[in-house]
Amino acid sequence: MYWYPLYSYVRRQGNSPEDAQDLTQDFFSRFLEKEYIKLADRERGRFRTFLLTSMKHFLVNEWAKRRAEKRGGGQVFSLDEESAETRYGLEPVDNLTPEKLYDKNWAIALLDRAADRLRAEYAGFGKLALFDQLQGLLRGEKSEVPYAELARQLGLSEGALKVAVHRLRHRFQEMLHAEVAQTVGTPAEVEEELRYLAELMGDR
Repeated sequence: MYWYPLYSYVRRQGNSPEDAQDLTQDFFSRFLEKEYIKLADRERGRFRTFLLTSMKHFLVNEWAKRRAEKRGGGQVFSLDEESAETRYGLEPVDNLTPEKLYDKNWAIALLDRAADRLRAEYAGFGKLALFDQLQGLLRGEKSEVPYAELARQLGLSEGALKVAVHRLRHRFQEMLHAEVAQTVGTPAEVEEELRYLAELMGDR
């Protein structure tokens, strides 16, 4: 989940797609090889910030030492390069700083990860069809289809549908809370991070 926010950061710094792919791939290869993850201490700050700071140091150290062996052998991390640039091309043309774009894509990655976990949970309960019908309502959006019609499509009463949506949203918030908790040190920071991410998504 972490590679695309960093890729978008490197691209927003003015790098070409090929250079951004190489730099992001090299960063993760080094990060995993040297086990820098062990240096992350949730008591000292957010993992989001730790990862971006690590990338900034990497760019400073590696800019003049780009290896001849690139885009191939010996790498332990793989990027979906075509998907990365396609996704980057869909980023809005705005004045977001590289750091702000990184944070925004970090928020999207957390939301997607929580949604994927929830989808897997519903699939385990044999309720995948219900999830797929309701996933557009996860974040509090209004349904484009009237509840009465949606309930009819699902074979539910309108009251049962409203309960199902409430439960879905509540469980999604629990999943998102758990995802964020893995990247910060204290419960207070979880709430602070959630508020910050909500503000970022409000700018979409």
